[in-house]
Amino acid sequence: MVLVLQQECDQQKQRAEAHGKQAAELQVELLRVKLELERYKKWYYGPRADRLQSDQDVAQMLLNFAEELDCKPIHAEDLPAAAEPAEELRRVKRRKGRRNLANFENLPVTTHVYELSEAERACPCCGLTRKEIGADESWQVEYLPGHFERIHHVRKKYACTSCETNGENPSIHTAKKPETAINKGLAGPGLLAYIVTSKFSDYLPLYRLEDIFARQGFEISRATQSVWCGDVVDFVEPLYHLMADRVRASHVVATDDTVMPMQSKDKTANARMWVYVGDEAQPYNVFDFTMDRGRDGPKRFLKDYNQILLADGYAGYNGVVVGNAITRAGCWAHARRKIVEAEKSAPEIAKEAVEQVRALYAVERQGKEASVEVRLRLRRERSAPLLAELHDRLLQWKQQLLPKHPMAEAINYALGQWQELNVFSTDGAVPIDNNVSEREMKRIVLNRKNSLFVGNARGGRTSAILSSLTSTCRRHDVDPQLYLTQLLINLPTLSISQLPQWLPDQWKKLHAARIATMQNPASYTK
Repeated sequence: MVLVLQQECDQQKQRAEAHGKQAAELQVELLRVKLELERYKKWYYGPRADRLQSDQDVAQMLLNFAEELDCKPIHAEDLPAAAEPAEELRRVKRRKGRRNLANFENLPVTTHVYELSEAERACPCCGLTRKEIGADESWQVEYLPGHFERIHHVRKKYACTSCETNGENPSIHTAKKPETAINKGLAGPGLLAYIVTSKFSDYLPLYRLEDIFARQGFEISRATQSVWCGDVVDFVEPLYHLMADRVRASHVVATDDTVMPMQSKDKTANARMWVYVGDEAQPYNVFDFTMDRGRDGPKRFLKDYNQILLADGYAGYNGVVVGNAITRAGCWAHARRKIVEAEKSAPEIAKEAVEQVRALYAVERQGKEASVEVRLRLRRERSAPLLAELHDRLLQWKQQLLPKHPMAEAINYALGQWQELNVFSTDGAVPIDNNVSEREMKRIVLNRKNSLFVGNARGGRTSAILSSLTSTCRRHDVDPQLYLTQLLINLPTLSISQLPQWLPDQWKKLHAARIATMQNPASYTK
C-alpha cells in the first residue's frame, strides 16, 4: 500500500513538473510573440534609434531633471512674460533684418533701378526739378526654373578645288566635334548628369522627372531616361572598376546588404544590393548588385581581398572569410540592437548590458580624433577590461535564462560573435560598429521606396554603378551634377593612365586648385 502511494506521489510530481515546464515554455513563447509585435510596431511607427524604453529609465530622467531644476537660481528674466492680447497672438512675429543665408554673397546679381518720371520729379512747392540725393537698397532672392536649350552642331566640310579639277586624288575633310558620352545621342552631358543626379542622389523616380521636364517645356519619357542611364553606365564602367580595385586595397572594408526587388514574371524577385565602403586611405563607396543573398556575391567581389571585413552576423560571410583568409570584425551596434529589442522580456538585464556597451562607446568618443596608435592604446587600456567584464556577465545571464528566451537569443548572438566583436580592441583602425555601411544603404532604401523595383539585371547593375559614383561624391562633399557633367565631357578623350584623376576625391583637389588659380592668377606658376 505504501509503495502504491509512493508511485502515485511520484507520478503527480512528474506531472506537476511537466505542467510547470510547459507553462514556462508557453510564457517564453508569449514573450517572443509580444516582442515580435513590438518590433514591427517600432519599424512602422517608432523611432529609429536603439534606445531603452523602460519606465525606470524615464523615471530616472525625470528625477535628474527635477534635481537640476531645483539647483538653478531663479532670475527675473526667467519668469513667464505677461499674456499678450489675442490679436497679437494671432500675428506671426518676424525677426528683424535678413537671416544669415549661406552663400548669399556668392549669388549672381541682377540690378533693377527704379526712378521717378520727369513729371514726378517736379517739386510740388516751386515746380523745379528735384535732384537725386541717394538711394534705398533692398535684396530679394529669386529662383529661375531650369530650361532646355538646343545645341546646334555644324561641322564644316573642306575640299581642294584644284585637286578636284585636275582629278588628282580629291578628298573631303570634315571638321571634328568633341566626342560625346552617347555616340550620335540627343542628350548632352549636362542633361545626362542632371538625370543621374536626380535619380541616384536626390532619389527622384524617373516618372516624376518626366513630369518635371514636361512642365519645363520638353517631355522625355521615363523609358528614354532609363536607356540613357544605362548608356552612361557603359561609359563610366572603367572608373567604377577602378574604384572597386581601390576599395579592395583598403585595410578595413565595411559591408552590408539590403533587398533590391527586381521585376519578374509573377512577382518581384528578391535580388540584393551590397555596399563595400573603403577606409580613409581608399575613400570610395562601391555598390554591387546580385540576384540573391548567397555568398557567391561577396566572394566574387572580395576575391583578392585578405585583410579585415567589417560586417554584421550574416552567416554567408563565413565562407568568404575562410576562403580568403580574411579577418572578420563584428558590429557592436547590431549586438546592442538585439538586446534593446528583447528589453521587455528582461528589463534589468537589458539595462545593465546596454550600460556596459555604452561605456565602450564612451571610450570610442575619447579616441575619435586620435591617431590609430593612440586609439589602439586607449582601447587596450580601457575597452579590454570592459569587454572581459561584459563577457562574464553574458555567461552568467545565459545560465539564468531558458534557451528560447528572447534575451537568451540576444545574448547568444553576442557570444557567438564574441571573437569578431573583439577585433576592434586589437586594431586601432577598425571601427566599433558597422554604421558607416548601414548609412550608405539608406540611399538604396530611399530609391527602392520611390521607384519600387529595378526592371532587370541590367537595371540593377546601372543602379549599383551610378549609386557608387553619387555616394562617393557625397562622401567627399562634391556636387554630383557638376562632377558628372565634367566627367562626361572629358572621359571620351582620356587615356587609361589619366583615369585616376577623375576619381571623385582626386577631381575635387584638382577642381579646387583650378578655382584658386582663377581667383588668384598671380599665384600660378608653370
